[in-house]
Amino acid sequence: MASLRLTNIRILDGSGAAPFAGDVVIEGERIKQAVPAPARTRADGGPSVDGHGATLMPGLIESHAHLSFIDIVNGTDLGRTPPEEHTLQTARNARVLLEHGFTACFSAASAKPRLDIAVRRAIDAGDVPGPRLRTAGPEMTVTGGLGDARQRHIHQDTYAITCDGPLAFRRMARTLIREGVDTLKINPSGDTFVPHSRSAQTVMTEAEVAAVCDEAHAHGLQVAAHARSAASIKLALRHGVAVLYHANFADAEALDLLEAAKDRVFVAPTIGATLATLQRSPDFGRAQAPGDLDRLRQELDGATETARELQRRGVRVLPGGDYGFAWNPNGANARDLQHFVELLGFTPMQAIVAATKLGGELMRQGDELGQIKPGYLADLLLVDGDPLADIAILQDPQRLRGIMKNGAWFKAPPNGARSC
Repeated sequence: MASLRLTNIRILDGSGAAPFAGDVVIEGERIKQAVPAPARTRADGGPSVDGHGATLMPGLIESHAHLSFIDIVNGTDLGRTPPEEHTLQTARNARVLLEHGFTACFSAASAKPRLDIAVRRAIDAGDVPGPRLRTAGPEMTVTGGLGDARQRHIHQDTYAITCDGPLAFRRMARTLIREGVDTLKINPSGDTFVPHSRSAQTVMTEAEVAAVCDEAHAHGLQVAAHARSAASIKLALRHGVAVLYHANFADAEALDLLEAAKDRVFVAPTIGATLATLQRSPDFGRAQAPGDLDRLRQELDGATETARELQRRGVRVLPGGDYGFAWNPNGANARDLQHFVELLGFTPMQAIVAATKLGGELMRQGDELGQIKPGYLADLLLVDGDPLADIAILQDPQRLRGIMKNGAWFKAPPNGARSC
């Protein structure tokens, strides 16, 4: 089995431990050794790469990926995109994420039922470059809920499938499971831009949520929920939802329940999406109804307060999410790490651990993904500089001197390899 040694590097292993100077040996698709500099031994004639003092860290993991959201202004833009072009654009976004250092993605919804699945299979087969991908289908919503853009006089598709009643939700869950998704996504709460279902409202019933979760758990799958309201958080937790997005308006009871479930749940507040919508969406022609900006500011404040409290309580809070809009495009995902530091009070190390080690746990690969340890998958970034000193450098693909997935370079360091 071919081996490769990375030398003269500063190893930030993703565990939260202090970085150290050393060598990392890759054998096949996995890490064989990660040793401090005094313990260096010569490789047995294999190639090596001199890192010239760069930081070696695990690849970043996106917790709320929308690879099929093609930098849209309105959700109906997705419905108007033909499936053939949409598949190609989704594959392009997969490459963009990998180019920006994201070696794994947990999908929070696909705009069409099989887009994630088709692109994941192409990535796994080596036909197109992209990150590891845990797939999802479209978001399951109710009539009038987030993602339902239909009107009485016209049918408009978005990124959601409308279901009403537990039987309809169960049938759609079974259909998506049959097609091969890894995750089922539900929208039990409303959203700022849904006039008849605002963020503080809970629009799915107990029986509807139970139907989806029963099917997912029977097949060993995870359920993710768009859950902004306090009641939707509690509803999701009662039925074993593992991934909660937003959680803006968690009340004291919801916070206590999340803390009690901290060993099995993940929360991604997606504050970057809210911030970008506030700051940039009007520049792209996104119409704002009266009061929308005030409601967005309330959402941002709520998400920030909730995330800070959950971090304090030891709940796994993950960066990332809702990239794929014109003002929040795919590829800019590493902005969320900076938001975690500047808005949520995370240290740069805590933000990186959340985007690597905890991301590996979200991917259900916590014993082999997201850290630099012997036996772990060699998904690695060679970074020009110290992200602990300046977390923003992870947003610059030019500072990513090397990007490795499965022990193979996607982007090889410019100095190449030399013989030991």
